[in-house]
Amino acid sequence: MKKFIHHVRRQPEGVRRHILHVITVAFAIILFLLWVVSLSRSFTKEENRAAVRKNLAPFSALKANLVGGYQSITE
Repeated sequence: MKKFIHHVRRQPEGVRRHILHVITVAFAIILFLLWVVSLSRSFTKEENRAAVRKNLAPFSALKANLVGGYQSITE
């Protein structure tokens, strides 16, 4: 690892910035994939799905109200 760091330090600034961008994007992709895996695991549990449905119930009532209002205006 020390050899790699010394090798990178000897590179011009443009090359170092390119290496920095590649490493940053790689870590972002890894974090995104870990997030997706953990999210899919949490949504597969039945108690979590029930909690999500319960939390979204007020929004479905709001949606029905908005749709009904729009239909009464257009008719």
